[in-house]
Amino acid sequence: MPIDPRSLLARAFPPIEHAYTRRDTQIYALGLGLGSDPLDVGQLRYLYEGQDGNALQAMPTMANVLAYPGFWAREPDTGITWQKLLHAEQEIRIHSPLPASGCVRGQTRITGLWDKGEGKGAFLQQTRDITDVATGQVLATVKQLSLLRGDGGFGAGGSDGVPPAPHAMPEGAPDHVCDLATPAQLALIYRLSGDLNPLHADPAVAAAAGFSRPILHGMALMGVAAHAVLRTLLGYDSSRFAGMRVRFTAPAWPGDTLRTEMWVRGDTVSLRTTAVERDVVVLNNARVDLC
Repeated sequence: MPIDPRSLLARAFPPIEHAYTRRDTQIYALGLGLGSDPLDVGQLRYLYEGQDGNALQAMPTMANVLAYPGFWAREPDTGITWQKLLHAEQEIRIHSPLPASGCVRGQTRITGLWDKGEGKGAFLQQTRDITDVATGQVLATVKQLSLLRGDGGFGAGGSDGVPPAPHAMPEGAPDHVCDLATPAQLALIYRLSGDLNPLHADPAVAAAAGFSRPILHGMALMGVAAHAVLRTLLGYDSSRFAGMRVRFTAPAWPGDTLRTEMWVRGDTVSLRTTAVERDVVVLNNARVDLC
């Protein structure tokens, strides 16, 4: 069944409530590689509850895994050729610091569908608002841009305008560089935060997809780049971390050393991340917005 653009844009998503604990918050941070230095108290801020039990903070990129609607594109009514779906970009906006534990409600909607033409695919944007159930405070907004490689050429009925343009990278040498080693088991830890795609765990599934080994989750890669900014520019203080947008350009492997280059222009930090051993750019046209 081909895409019906009007139906897809109007697709209703039930709200999802997600209760999580401090343990979930700690596991999420471990899944980004934090804790590699047990004497680094900045990293411990996201891993250790403290002697009074109240010191733990949530990494801002944890918004990516809260109240997530799952891989709904596989459902037959969408018309999407889900086997050819490619995650192109991810963006988060932090409106209020994420609690270290609590219950949130996620409401997802389709906010864009742009036809690139027959044989060229289409871009689909979904947006999720994450609200604290106890207070009614909107904590974060998450946007995901996907390339539907098998679904172009549907014609009229899509969104007006064009999909969001990539973030323009500054010229010249970066202002800062941060290398973060990732452990070989990182994807196996990150999947405990809810993304159970076997591509990130099962060598046979990875081989069938054309990879020599299981690959790292894109959302984990985004979190490692956020870690680089927190470590290098913010002293692990996430209070100035207002948002982040990344474009995925190649898979990263667990065990890669990930080098994040940073260009600081006012409150905008432009980013590029490279897998050092393979000299492959895995994130580009990325940015972190400070407040």
